[in-house]
Amino acid sequence: MRAMTIIPLFLVLAIMVGVGLWLWTPDKSRADLEARYLQSPDDLIEVAGIRLHVRDSGSREAPPKAPVVILIHGFGSSLHTWESWARELSVDHRVISLDLPGSGLSDPDPTGDYTVGRDVEIVRAVMDAMGIDRASLIGQSMGGRIAWNLAARDPGRVEKLVLIAPDGFAAPGVEYGRKAEVPLPMRLMRYALPRVLLRMNLEPAFADPAKMTDAYVTRYHDLMLAPGARDALIARMEQDTREDPVPLLRLIQAPTLLLWGTKDAMIPIANAADYLGALPNAKLVRLDGIGHVPQEEAPAAALEPIKAFLKP
Repeated sequence: MRAMTIIPLFLVLAIMVGVGLWLWTPDKSRADLEARYLQSPDDLIEVAGIRLHVRDSGSREAPPKAPVVILIHGFGSSLHTWESWARELSVDHRVISLDLPGSGLSDPDPTGDYTVGRDVEIVRAVMDAMGIDRASLIGQSMGGRIAWNLAARDPGRVEKLVLIAPDGFAAPGVEYGRKAEVPLPMRLMRYALPRVLLRMNLEPAFADPAKMTDAYVTRYHDLMLAPGARDALIARMEQDTREDPVPLLRLIQAPTLLLWGTKDAMIPIANAADYLGALPNAKLVRLDGIGHVPQEEAPAAALEPIKAFLKP
């Protein structure tokens, strides 16, 4: 009887260890990630005490006095999400894209501060470092929230504003002024992030999951395994305190384009009404049949209204 009891326990422990080893996902080396995703060593610059990954594509391809566009990515993403748009926009603009601290190939922020206010400081510091006094901002999701915060707090530096399914308003049932609670599965991703599970979490961003390529999933997975990246993502969630955005939105002077996929399952297009009610000078373009990441799902079609909006 004793032996029969020991054997099942051993099997259970063996299964648990096996599952744990299968799920455990170590960091990738920064050198390997840079070899795969860094275009040039010159794209790594020191800004505000952080080594940031910043691309300045338009400075070489556009006239010296070309209008400047800054692209700000969403949560868990990187500047690579903008690659096709950056190529197109650089014909007539100087295009700056960056990895926020702890995202993509940028180092984590040594201050440990991942609030929106800190992100606004970082974007402004990048502008200062690159000699940019004024620019148009394009931000998607979390990047949209950073963009409209900068436009509200420092209006003299923002020419035009493009917000793609921007974050900012609290979800139903969430109170303003309270920090977000990070679910246990999100905390566990620090130790376990198998590619198949990440793919499942990325699929809702697309109206048509068939358009989510293997290369897209691989890129997200690789860069989320950069040293310190998962800790930074968790810190962003822990430090996210929702404040009523209306007072700030009403301060925005820049002409604003809202771009929203009608099939966005992450931040629904119904939220556009809140922005239109608060922004003094905004218009909405609906992207029929598109999800949360139009720059990835339908880059050519989604860029057309932006190009028209950015024209002088």
